Amino acid sequence: ALPILGETIEKGSSLELEYIFHRLLINELLFRIAISCLAIWFIAFIIFVITTQQIRKYNERHERDNEIINESIETFIGFIDAKDTYTNGHSKRVAIYTRHIAEEMGYTGEELDRIYYIALLHDCGKIGVPDNILMKPGKLTDEEFEIIKSHTVRGGEILSNFKSLKDAGEGALYHHERYDGKGYPKKLSGEDIPLIARIICVADSFDAMNSNRVYRKKLTREYIISEIEKDKGLQFDPKIADIMLRLLKERKINFDE
Repeated sequence: ALPILGETIEKGSSLELEYIFHRLLINELLFRIAISCLAIWFIAFIIFVITTQQIRKYNERHERDNEIINESIETFIGFIDAKDTYTNGHSKRVAIYTRHIAEEMGYTGEELDRIYYIALLHDCGKIGVPDNILMKPGKLTDEEFEIIKSHTVRGGEILSNFKSLKDAGEGALYHHERYDGKGYPKKLSGEDIPLIARIICVADSFDAMNSNRVYRKKLTREYIISEIEKDKGLQFDPKIADIMLRLLKERKINFDE
């Protein structure tokens, strides 16, 4: 017999014990680690939600600002193009062609938008050219031609304070420079001519040939292609001219636009 708590248990008997296991979970290391991880996750989630909302608001504001800029520029350009019914829409078409060429060259996103806006503004200096010269059906005198040529310098001056659009004046100032150095206003040649101006030069010349003008009708598809081919390395950057010819061949730019 075994004595237990003052009582005697006979040999061969069974004993049933009942006990309560009591531990504080808050004192456990793993519990504390789990709570800390949960708190960190919750804070990170809150930061993510706030950041996502901020980014969405920024993107919406950015898109709205771009729309305002685009509408403002196009309204301004509309005043210029309206001076000559024969070139109405010219600036917008040149900007579209310039964008196509730049896209083929690998430009994307905001840089592509910047190129488009610069091209859209390339003829802004014409706002200071008298209508009787712009609309003259016959041959210009030397003096009148000098006035026409001055629109490049005037355009560069107008856009010189456009700080929010990087290099805004390059398209206006240099789009009549020639690859062989015989253009104006500064007789730059080759890659000394800013790239954006070399692109606009091709796009601008194409639209001029593909549009009715006060002094002539639009030229034929065959003639336009032959002129671009002929002027590679003379008026045009050869690489950009080849891109334009490929876009025309693939009908990414159409003659009837």
